[in-house]
Amino acid sequence: MKKTLIVFIVVLTSNILSAQFIKEKSINALIGLGISVPYNSMDDVADRGLLLQGELVLKVTSWFELRPYAGMIITNSNGKDLNNNPTNEKAESKAFLLGGKARLRAPIPWVAPYLELGIGASIGKFETFTYYDYSDKGGIIYHIPIAFGLELGKNNNVDLGFTYYSQPSVKQFVGAMAVGITFPL
Repeated sequence: MKKTLIVFIVVLTSNILSAQFIKEKSINALIGLGISVPYNSMDDVADRGLLLQGELVLKVTSWFELRPYAGMIITNSNGKDLNNNPTNEKAESKAFLLGGKARLRAPIPWVAPYLELGIGASIGKFETFTYYDYSDKGGIIYHIPIAFGLELGKNNNVDLGFTYYSQPSVKQFVGAMAVGITFPL
C-alpha cells in the first residue's frame, strides 16, 4: 500500500506536468506555526512546532488549480495542555509530507477565498498518547490534506490560510496557520 501510494503520486505528478490543459505554472512557499492534535483526548492537548511546505501550482482555470506538494512538519510536546496545566497526553509528529491537492477558488482580485482537498503520504515518526489511544509509529502513513483560506493581493500571490493533514492511522491531525508567497515560473 505504501509503495503503491508513492508510485501513484509520482506518476500522477509527472503526467500532469506535461499536460496541455495547464495554463500557468508557479511555486508557492508556505511557512506556518505547526500544531498536532490527537483525535481523542481528555485534556485540551495541542502540541506546537513548525510547518514548511513548497507547492507546484498548476493553474487549470481561473477557479481550479492542481497542487503537488512537499514539506515537513515538526511538533513537540511541552507536557502542558492548552490551559497550561500539566498533562501526560501528547501528539507529536516529525515528518516529511508529500502528495497532491486540488484547489477551488473564487477568481476575485485582491481577496480570493479557497478550499483544498487531496491525498498524500507522511514519512517520519509519529506518537499519539492519550487516555484513549496509544500509537508510536515510524515510517510511511497516508494523510488527507484539507485547507481553506484567502489569496490576497492584486494577483492573488499572497496566501493566508489554515492547512491541516488528517492522519487516521496514528489518530491525530497536524497542520498550521500558514502564510505563503507565490512566484510565477
